[in-house]
Amino acid sequence: MTTPTSSRSNGAVLGAVMRPLNSLVEKLIPSALVFAIALTFIVAILALIFTDAGPVQVVEEWGIGLAGLLAFITQMALILFLGYILANTGPVRRLLRALAKVPQTALQAYLFVFLVAAAASLITWGLGLVVGGLLAREVAHVLGSRGVTVHFPMLVASGFSGFVVWHMGYSASGPLTAATPDSFVAEQLGAPLPIGETIFSGWNMIACLVTILVVAGALCLVAPRREETLVPLTVDAREADVPVEDEVVTPADRVDASRIPTLLLGLMLVAYLVIHFSGGGNLTLDIVNWSFLALIMLLVRSPFELIALTKQAASNVGEILLQFPLYAGILGIMAGTGLMTVISEAFVAISTEHTFALLAFLSAGLVNFFVPSGGGQIAVQAPILLEAAESLGTDPAVAIMAVAYGDQWTNMIQPFWALPLLAIAGLKMRDILSYTSVVLIASGLVFGATLVLISL
Repeated sequence: MTTPTSSRSNGAVLGAVMRPLNSLVEKLIPSALVFAIALTFIVAILALIFTDAGPVQVVEEWGIGLAGLLAFITQMALILFLGYILANTGPVRRLLRALAKVPQTALQAYLFVFLVAAAASLITWGLGLVVGGLLAREVAHVLGSRGVTVHFPMLVASGFSGFVVWHMGYSASGPLTAATPDSFVAEQLGAPLPIGETIFSGWNMIACLVTILVVAGALCLVAPRREETLVPLTVDAREADVPVEDEVVTPADRVDASRIPTLLLGLMLVAYLVIHFSGGGNLTLDIVNWSFLALIMLLVRSPFELIALTKQAASNVGEILLQFPLYAGILGIMAGTGLMTVISEAFVAISTEHTFALLAFLSAGLVNFFVPSGGGQIAVQAPILLEAAESLGTDPAVAIMAVAYGDQWTNMIQPFWALPLLAIAGLKMRDILSYTSVVLIASGLVFGATLVLISL
């Protein structure tokens, strides 16, 4: 291995073209928390300008709205929390180490890490983010031991690029919220929207496959031709293992070190899931979380290990938990003051049944910069777009997926969700932006074309 050098050297031509934009984005984008705070005041000012609400009503609606999505906030936090724990269980880590031995060349490594991260993201976005970072380190370690050099930021960018399809899969917060009875989306629609019309629709599954193929091709084009490893000599992927203190001294310690408690609970969760689906139950956010919890309980060795994994995972959820009430407050202002209706009517005025989906997608991509959370974005944007879709006679499933596509699209240059992966890899957003920007362009073409075609 060589010593670390700048990731901007030896980049491919496409990556070099994107660097001015990357530099601008890096300088202008503040933290995700500042975005949420800024958006709160922007929406409040818009409500004062475009509705009859006064300052007192705006503040009151905001305050009431802060607690309006508590159940939803918990569901979203659990998806990331449980996904992180699942990715760090012993069997999953051993699987990643086995997978790291598959690629034989640098180009194979980039594509392989992307494909595995994409598959993990389709299972759950929390899992995908962590798997991308862990696998990138594992692959770099294995290839380095074989004398094969890789461009480490490109490898990490490949792992993050798998996140570009997360909202098309099993943990898609928008479609799952719409499918969950009594959710705010289901209440607006009058009934839950089955996932067979959204993430499991034929057109979405085809779009997902095409996106993966197109992004893989883009990564081939942008991959550095003069490769070098940027993994410091002291870095070993195994350093990321979670230490488990399982010293057994007392009878209580023996219980904590036993596999029986977690195994029994895991089997009980599996039994519940079987009963749920055999009785005709639907896939909802809660069911997704309980399926992840069941896997965790079956895979961990003991409560000792689960406690250690939980402590590590908790640090990755805190910042997100703080932002969700702010998004709920924003939704409270928009709904309580009538601003949502004003925006919806304006959107309808510039849309037709054929252009609605594409415009909704582009608007969702823009909003994602300010609300970098699929769940938060659905809370803020879905009510507006669903109302507009109803006015235009557009399928609500298209509106939900347009938001989903826009959210996952601009994540490629929005640093918020890259933070867990970058922390594992020991890099900064600037190190991977020149590569993920190309993924933004490639995936955007697929998403836009898909929405145009289904609107014809």
